[in-house]
Amino acid sequence: MSLKAATSFSLLNTRGGSLDHQFSSASSLFSNNLAVSISIPRSKTGFGFLVCASKGADSKSLTGVVFKPFEEVKKELDLVPTLPHVSLARQKFTDECEAAINQQINVEYNVSYVYHAMFAYFDRDNVALKGLASFFKESSIEERGHAEKLMEYQNKRGGKVKLHSILMPLSEFDHTEKGDALYAMELALSMEKLTNEKLLNLHSVADRNNDVQLTDFVETEFLTEQVESIKKISEYVAQLRRVGKGHGVWHFDQMLLHGEAAVA
Repeated sequence: MSLKAATSFSLLNTRGGSLDHQFSSASSLFSNNLAVSISIPRSKTGFGFLVCASKGADSKSLTGVVFKPFEEVKKELDLVPTLPHVSLARQKFTDECEAAINQQINVEYNVSYVYHAMFAYFDRDNVALKGLASFFKESSIEERGHAEKLMEYQNKRGGKVKLHSILMPLSEFDHTEKGDALYAMELALSMEKLTNEKLLNLHSVADRNNDVQLTDFVETEFLTEQVESIKKISEYVAQLRRVGKGHGVWHFDQMLLHGEAAVA
C-alpha cells in the first residue's frame, strides 16, 4: 500500500468530526519535521473514520489521502494470466530459452539410449564384460536423470516440455582394429564432448536472453560434472589403448567391476 507523504496525521469520522479524543496510547516518531501519530481505539464505534494528514504546524487537514497498490505491483498484477492453459509461474522466460531446454532434453535422452545399447551389448553371454556393461548402464541412468532434471526445471519456470523423437542407436560395437571395448569407450567420449558442447550452447542462449537464473542452473547442475566425466572417460580411452584387444581388456573390465584395488 502507498501512503502519500505527510508530516503528521489525524483521524476524522465520516461525518467530519475529530476522533482524536476517542484514542489513547498514542506514539509519535519524529525525524526531520516528520511526525507520525499512531492511536489505538478504546472501543469499537458505530461509524467509520478516515485518515487525514497535515503539514507542519498547519492544522488544515489534507483530504484525499488514499491507499492504493504500488504502481509496480499493479503492473505485475496486469501480467498475471487468467487463461487456464497459461502458466502462472512464468516470468522473464523467453521462448528461445524454453526451446533450447527442450532440445537439451532430447540430447540427454539420445545419449542415454546409446549407453543403454552399449550395456545390452557388453552384457551378452558371448561378450561377457560385466564391468563395461555396468559402467554403461550407470551412464544411461545418469543421462536420463539429467533429462528429468531439465524437465523439472522447465516446469518450474513455466515452460512446456516437448519431447522429440529418439534415434535408434547401434546394436553392434565390435571393431576389427580397435576391439569393442576401446571403440565403445571412444564413442562414449565423443558423446560426452558433444553433450558438453550442447550445454554450452544452452548457456549462451540463456546469457543472450539475460536469463541469469538459467545460466546459474546450467553452471551449477551440469557443466562441472560434464568436465569431470570427460576427464574420466579420456583416462579410460588412454588405458584401453595401452592394453590392446587381448587379456588386458579383461583386467580393465575387472577394474570397472570391482574398483582399482581388484587389479592392484
